[in-house]
This record gives sequence, C-alpha cells and structure tokens, in this order.
Amino acid sequence: MSEAQHVLFGEGAVALPPGGPLYLQLKRLIEQAVARGVLKSGDALPSERDLALKVAVSRVTVRKAVQQLVREGVLVQRHGSGTFVAPQAQRVEQSLSQLTSFAEDMARRGMDVRSVWLDRAVYDPSPEETVILGLSSGERVARVARLRISGDTPLAIERAALSAVVLPDPDAIGTSLYAHLGRSGNRPVRAIQRIRAANLGEADAGLLEVPVGAAGLSIERISYLGTGKVVEFTRSIYRGDTYDFVAELRIGDAAGPGGRT
Repeated sequence: MSEAQHVLFGEGAVALPPGGPLYLQLKRLIEQAVARGVLKSGDALPSERDLALKVAVSRVTVRKAVQQLVREGVLVQRHGSGTFVAPQAQRVEQSLSQLTSFAEDMARRGMDVRSVWLDRAVYDPSPEETVILGLSSGERVARVARLRISGDTPLAIERAALSAVVLPDPDAIGTSLYAHLGRSGNRPVRAIQRIRAANLGEADAGLLEVPVGAAGLSIERISYLGTGKVVEFTRSIYRGDTYDFVAELRIGDAAGPGGRT
C-alpha cells in the first residue's frame, strides 16, 4: 500500500471537509492531499469502489468528484490503468509592473524557452484591428501567433496584431517580437493589460495539452509607443496551472500637513 493509499485507506473512516455537496467535499479532500504532497505526481488514486467505502459516499459521488478534477487537470485517467495525479507543471511568476517580452521574461529566470509558430502573415484587418491600431484606409495588418513552450510544457498561446507598416515582414522575427521592433525604433514603452479567467475551448486546450474546459487566463494587451500611438494589440491564453501574475501595491500618501494622518 502506497503512502497515498495508506492516508486514504488507513484504519478508520476519512472525514470529508465540511460544506457543500458531498462530491465537492471529496474533491477538496483530494485537492488538499495533492497540495500537501501526500498525493504526488504519478500516484494512483484508490479505485472508485474503495474510495467510496473509505469516505462513506456513493460511487456516483466519487465519479463526479474525480471527473471534475480530471477536467481541471489535477487528475488524469488512463484507459485500463486507472486514475493518477497529473504531472505538476512548474509555476511561473510574471510581474504586472514591467512590460517585457515572453522570451526576455523567461531568459531572466534562466528557463529554457522555445516557440512554435502558429501563424505569421499579412492580412486585411478586421474592424476591431482597424479601430484599435488606428489603421488608415487600405492599410494592412501583420498577425503573429505563437505557442510558447518551456521545457516540455506549453505555457501560453500569444496572438498579436500590428500594422504592416510597423511589421512588413513577420517572417523576419527571431525569438523576440519586442527585440525585432526595437531594431526599427518601434518597441512599445507602455501597455494597458486586462486579465480575466477563462475556460479553455477545444483548440486552445489541445495546444496547451490540458483538458477542454480547464481553467486559463485570457489576457488582452494594447501597447503604445512613446508618442502615444498604439503599436500592438495582443490576445493571449495562459495555462492557469502554470502562471501567477504578481503586482506590487502601495498605499497612497495619506499623510496630511505636518505628517499627520
């Protein structure tokens, strides 16, 4: 009996965390075991029957909890073998206070990074691209889309649009779009970024190697030159299990005259 099975199958019944439906209580119990390292990557989960007996719930309840954890990428099911704790991807922290390229950000951490090009070509712009990028009549747009990978783990899908005047030859980009833009004096100096939670659709989930519906981060960024002109419009999808965005917050100066508050 493994340590994980001993914890879940040891002497006596296992108490579920209180609150909510039984399947969510069991889901939290398994999540807590994974978070504490009691259940490690590659560990087999007890069988549906044994787990139901141990925590005194129905097999339907166990199945519902496990299926949700599989959808969220915590567990994986292998046909004919059982259910296992999914490999835990290394988490990456990215500051929200600095405007850097993905390649620069990963290099600063000493992480191996590569890109798989999904698209890089010049197109007629969409109405949204025309408005956001401030394109003139007849002006075209360069679109570049990349799957960002560190080690063997896909981390993000980046889809950027720029005026073809700024980026006439998308094939000329090397490892960093911002480095390429810098050589022509078009590197952005500031950006407005919006982040929201998203459940990944089939296409993006397949590229990021996570279950359909898994949690992700949808990021929309509009980047500006020093002149105030918009130079880049980017929509990206990040894996929710690999990325943490970190911001430093400061309390404003609330002191009144003489340093009183």
